Amino acid sequence: MSDPEDGGSRRGALVGLLVAVVMLAVGLWLAHDLTAASKLQDCLMSGRTNCNVIEPAR
Repeated sequence: MSDPEDGGSRRGALVGLLVAVVMLAVGLWLAHDLTAASKLQDCLMSGRTNCNVIEPAR
């Protein structure tokens, strides 16, 4: 009789794990975006007029 309960327990754990992974991914994306915005603001506040990001050619 305990077999159906074990399946539900695993399903809940997997859903919780999926939610945690999604929250981690969103948090990393947000941290990267805020870091880039902070660097741009620091450049502008230092009085520079050309604060474009220069990407090296590959």
